[in-house]
Parts: sequence; structure tokens; C-alpha cells
Amino acid sequence: MADPKGFLTTPRRLPPRRPVAERVRDWDEVYEPGGLLPIIGAQADRCMDCGIPFCHQGCPLGNLIPEWNDLVSRDDWARAIERLHATNNFPEFTGRLCPAPCESACVLAINQPAVTIKNVEVTIADRAWESGRVPHRPPERLTGRTVAVIGSGPAGLAAAQQLTRAGHTVAVYERDDRAGGLLRYGIPAFKMEKHHLDRRLAQMSAEGTKFRTGVGVGTDLDAAELRSRYDALVIAVGARAWRELPVPGRELAGIHQAMEFLPMANRVQEGDYLRPPITAEHKHVVIVGGGDTGADCLGTVLRQGAASVTQLDIHPRPGDERDEGEPWPIYPRIYRMSAAHEEARELAAAPEADVDARVFSATTVRFEGTAPDATRPHGSVRALRLVGAECEGRPEPGGERVLPADLVLLALGFRGPEHDGLFDQLGLTADARGNIARDADFDAGTDGIFVAGDAGRGQSLIVWAIAEGRSAAAAVDRYLTGSTTLPAPVGAGDRPLTA
Repeated sequence: MADPKGFLTTPRRLPPRRPVAERVRDWDEVYEPGGLLPIIGAQADRCMDCGIPFCHQGCPLGNLIPEWNDLVSRDDWARAIERLHATNNFPEFTGRLCPAPCESACVLAINQPAVTIKNVEVTIADRAWESGRVPHRPPERLTGRTVAVIGSGPAGLAAAQQLTRAGHTVAVYERDDRAGGLLRYGIPAFKMEKHHLDRRLAQMSAEGTKFRTGVGVGTDLDAAELRSRYDALVIAVGARAWRELPVPGRELAGIHQAMEFLPMANRVQEGDYLRPPITAEHKHVVIVGGGDTGADCLGTVLRQGAASVTQLDIHPRPGDERDEGEPWPIYPRIYRMSAAHEEARELAAAPEADVDARVFSATTVRFEGTAPDATRPHGSVRALRLVGAECEGRPEPGGERVLPADLVLLALGFRGPEHDGLFDQLGLTADARGNIARDADFDAGTDGIFVAGDAGRGQSLIVWAIAEGRSAAAAVDRYLTGSTTLPAPVGAGDRPLTA
């Protein structure tokens, strides 16, 4: 460590965000360009040489966090990106999108603010790209074996890059018109601008990975036929079967799933639409769901010019500090203020009143709307009725509240992978949670078929998706060649301890 007293003398500092009034008028990332670099060396110095780095346990990828913190503190950026890429294929993604369970597990976080691990990570990655330290790494020789990867989200991309570099011929099949999965169409550009994704996809193409977009395996293309053309198959289709809200009035027009709404907003940034088919402009918006997807919807509707917006969370408001039932190093449920919530608070009529767009302990009772007509056979939503929720989500008696709502977005999470043609055509089975059943080696039980990411473990974090993609690639390589030198950070039976 460059400064053995850094954690004692240097306070935690986060990068400055752009002014709210400026950033809600565009779709650029919310942080000031270059805001990290002046502070990041001193922040890396706060890594305290703790002896047993619990941040490793907090990170599913097993990132070598103390090593690259030390290298950054010594201004050795070339070796820092080498250590970072040793465990993480896409640090420019995780450094922007991961909720950083490693920081909750930081030893310093026992009684002080944690090291800003996530910010150090993204700075290493961005500097590496800017200085040309992310070269193409095509294999030295080809094995003659072929692999198809279904799905181009983080798990599929990680598996594909690892297998390509091992010398196998890899093709990635994606049902959308562009590769990237939810990185492309689910994550708003203000959280991650898509040039980061395009740049990494270009690197993968240069290394030899082939991309087949606009092909729905199981619908457009028979999955069994695809399996017969390749030596192995990796299923990384994610968990895109969304949860519903079965309450009276759900059939009213103007009520949409978040993953119907967010892709359209992203397609505007891609140049596909001048104006999205579903827009919040001049509308009273209610977002049902208190998680990250709901926050993504919140930031999006603010940029679209909503007349008002409220985000409902069925859970009680978390405390500002760890609960006794979630001791260090567990990733705690605490009150967090995302960039989108900060924007909603500042744009509120009375920001000094410590309000934001969130309502906690809220259960939706029913939707109310207009009478049916020729264009809207079920009518259009105009209001949402809610009541307070008990600790287990059951409605409390009385105390109904009505919110005006011209647009309702359901951000209730996902049930698992969609049970489409893949299951029947490949003879797949579902586990007790509705995910694709597999063993600890990611094997789906049918010769040569492997499952990685959310399709097998359920809705989870981007770091888990990449870790599973890397591990599934090692399992495939071993299946094809009898052995492997590819790293396998996790097994399919692993469950997150900190998130």
C-alpha cells in the first residue's frame, strides 16, 4: 500500500454529478466528465491492507481489489487494468451498473465509509480504453470446435469472449436487432452510454466472435436444429418473464410493464424513433416497484417531461444504517438515494421538505379509468388507489389514497426465463423457482447444453451474470477438450452471500 495511513487521513469522496437541471435535459451519463481522475488516486490509497480482503468475498467475480487499488495509488495504470481484466471481462459495465456489494464487505466499512471500489474500477477501465490498453486478444490457434451462445447479455457475452479466446469458434444468437440484451435496451443511457457496449462488441468481433442478431432461437430458429449444428450450446437468455400485478383495472390502457417502456426510450437514443410509442410527456406517472428498474423508469420519465411521478415501494422505508439482522459484511438493505431519486427530489415543489418521488409501505388496490370507447375498448387509466402495507406486504385496513395516473409502469421484477420454444425443443426442465434446471457444472442435463446467468439462477446482479458466464465457459471448454485453463469463479450452486 502506498499510504499506510490513507484510510485514517483521507475521507471518502464520490465523483461530482452534473447539475440536475442540466442532466434531465439530455441522456448523457450523470457524472461530470473527468470528475473521478483528480480524486481517485487518494481514494485508492484508503484501501487499508486489511490482511483478509473481505471485498473478495463480496465480489462474485473475485476481483483482485486490493491489488489494483495499490497499483492505482502508485499511478501504475497499465498493470492495474491487467489485474482487473484477469477476473472481469467488462469492468466498464460493472463499474457503472453494479451496486458494489464489495464495498459493503470492505473491512473499512465495519465502522467507517468504505473504499470507493466501484469508482476506482471504472476509472481503470475508462483510462485503459482511452490510452489503447485494451487490445484485441484473438486465439493463437483454433480448436476446430464450435459453440453457439443464445443471448447477448453480460452472461452470454462473457461466455462467448472466454470461449473465443480459448480457440473455439463461437456464434452469439440474439433475438433483438442489436446485441447487448438488457445492457442495450434495459439500462438507460444516463446510467451507461451505449458507446461503451459498442466498443466492447467491436473488440469481441475483432477477436473472432460472430454475432447473429434478429434471430429468436426457439421461435424463428428451431433450437434443436441449432444444437445439431454446434458442438456445444450455452443458454444465457436471462430472466425476462416479468411479474404481473393482478388487481382490478389492470386491463386499462396506459398500464405497461417497465420492460415494454424502457426499450422504447433506449431506441430513441439509437435513432429508431423520433418519439417513443409509449411516452411520459405531460403525463401523471406512477411507477409500481421500488427497485433499480423502477429507478430507471423514474429517471427516464423525468427526461421525457412527465407532469408528475411517484414511485411506490411495498416495503417500509429502510433505515440509514445497517440493521442488526444484516451485520457486516452482508449487503444491507439501507436507504439509498440514486441519481434518479436525487433528480426527483430537486425537481419537487418543496425540496427543502426532504421529499422525493418514493412512497414506502404502499400496496396497489386497483386502477380506475375512463369508460370504454371505440379506440380504448377497456378504457384508459386515470388513477391508482393504494393503501399502506404491513411488514409482509398485506394491505392495512382503511386509509386509501388516490394518485392521478395517466401512465402506470410496473417494475415488479422477474419470475425467471420465458418458457418458450427453448424448453420443448431442447428438452429442458425447470427447477422449483422456474429457472432452467442445471447442475453445479452449469450442465442442463442434455448432452452439450449449458446454462449461465439469470436463466439458471434467477434475477440477479451483473457481476453474477459475468461470473457465471466465465464459469460456464470453463465448463464448456472442459466438455469439448477434456480439460481447461479458463478460470471458474463460481459454481451454479453458489448463492450470493452479500447481495
